[in-house]
Amino acid sequence: MKIYQNSSEPIYKQIASQIREQILTGKLKEGEPLPSIRRLAQELRISVITTMKAYKELSNEGLVTASKGKGYYVNAQDKQVLIEQHLRGLEKHLMDAIYSARIAGLGLDEVQQMLAALWEINGE
Repeated sequence: MKIYQNSSEPIYKQIASQIREQILTGKLKEGEPLPSIRRLAQELRISVITTMKAYKELSNEGLVTASKGKGYYVNAQDKQVLIEQHLRGLEKHLMDAIYSARIAGLGLDEVQQMLAALWEINGE
């Protein structure tokens, strides 16, 4: 896990985002434990409170569950919910791309061509 101290995104959000991605992509599977709060805090050289905040965010999203005295575990994920979460992420990235394209003075045709070229490069 990589944490960027100079990022505008808070550290707990960076942690939650990376764990969320691992869950949504299937790297972390149902029932798997997350690293203990203390261990992750030590590994990342951050506060236990910061790690707790990240885990609490994931818990509030229903991605993980706390087991008293045992830690946090990955919840079963509804396939439709996972698809919906991926679509929300895609939408956010596309909105960012549209914003950047407009600043650069690009039109829809140019953006579509760029997307098609990148799609091909990625092997799809």
